[in-house]
Amino acid sequence: MAHYTHHFILLFLATISFFSFTFSKDAPSINVLSFGAKPNGNFDSTTSFVKAWSSACKSKEPATFYVPKGFFLLKQVIFEGPCSSNIKFRIAGTIVAPSAYSSLGNKSGFWIMFRNLNGFSVQGGTFDGKGDSYWRCRKSGSSCPAGARSITFSSCNDVKVRGLTSLNSQSMHIAVEQCKNILFKDVNIKAPSTSPNTDGIDVTLSTGVTVIDATIRTGDDCIALIQGSTNVWIERVTCGPGHGISIGSLGTSEDEAGVQNVTVINSIFDGTQNGVRIKSWAKPSNGYASDIVFRNLTMLNAYNPIIIDQKYCPGDKNCPQQNSGVKISKVSYEHIRGTSACPQAINFDCSKSNPCEGIKLQDIDLVYDNGSSTSTCKNADGITRGEVIPKSCL
Repeated sequence: MAHYTHHFILLFLATISFFSFTFSKDAPSINVLSFGAKPNGNFDSTTSFVKAWSSACKSKEPATFYVPKGFFLLKQVIFEGPCSSNIKFRIAGTIVAPSAYSSLGNKSGFWIMFRNLNGFSVQGGTFDGKGDSYWRCRKSGSSCPAGARSITFSSCNDVKVRGLTSLNSQSMHIAVEQCKNILFKDVNIKAPSTSPNTDGIDVTLSTGVTVIDATIRTGDDCIALIQGSTNVWIERVTCGPGHGISIGSLGTSEDEAGVQNVTVINSIFDGTQNGVRIKSWAKPSNGYASDIVFRNLTMLNAYNPIIIDQKYCPGDKNCPQQNSGVKISKVSYEHIRGTSACPQAINFDCSKSNPCEGIKLQDIDLVYDNGSSTSTCKNADGITRGEVIPKSCL
């Protein structure tokens, strides 16, 4: 396992070097107030932001797009590139969504999108998705539109996001799709534990994604790495409430990109539904998850602290009930300690036709307060190193 981990650390350091672009002191600052935006939380500032963005994007030298203190109401908007130079999106205030979820015009499933940008950064600021009215619709059983993701990065390269806060998204908070080299640092994501499908950060078809020093409290996965997520580094994340950090769900379609080279270290899972989870649908697929490291993790009363579920089917409705074609291999669990909220602290439920291979358990101490913790293995092969509690089933 060490050979590819060492290789990935070198790759991680090289990736961080991508984020070294700077802005000169004389870079033009483009203030949204100059384009008619009003910081009262009621005036629709969407057009003003679009005009300010157009000005920044045309700048021949690096520019700062500045949102001052106050509350700025925005409807659905795309900040589109490519731009003439690097842009720093600096936010001192709060960007708020309309209180009526239907006014986002969210058939496209997003609120704010950054698209086709290179050498771009977002610094500070709060994004308030005002999701509570949408959640009420979902819980009432009414016919509701697709929820809007709060922030989407699409086809962006070499991006830094620092000090951002996302509150109460209708659905997922941050989506990363088809991006390369994107860093999230000091990010705070929050929605009630009862809010449906409010994932913290979802990554798909992207490489070189780094998340460091994040606090994520949601009603769904804190971080989900879906098909095509490669070279991902996650460090010092506090997750909970929520559904943990997940790879998957995979195997949604028969032809699917794999997930590879993922490291999750030095993180805490507090009262989560799962800890670290790999999940795939029980049906044919050419997908895979390989070269995964989970290390130095603390579980605080987490259900399913360590779980591979290749019969994933939320709600247990219309489950495919076949064998998962997703191949899971070379997954290492090292130095994971704490308490499990259920007796089964380790659960490897792998595909009968495509067993898990190269699983490693090393120095695990997961206790169940109301009795002995247990481990279960189905169609899983691997090795055990050091002391493992509960007793390893590999």
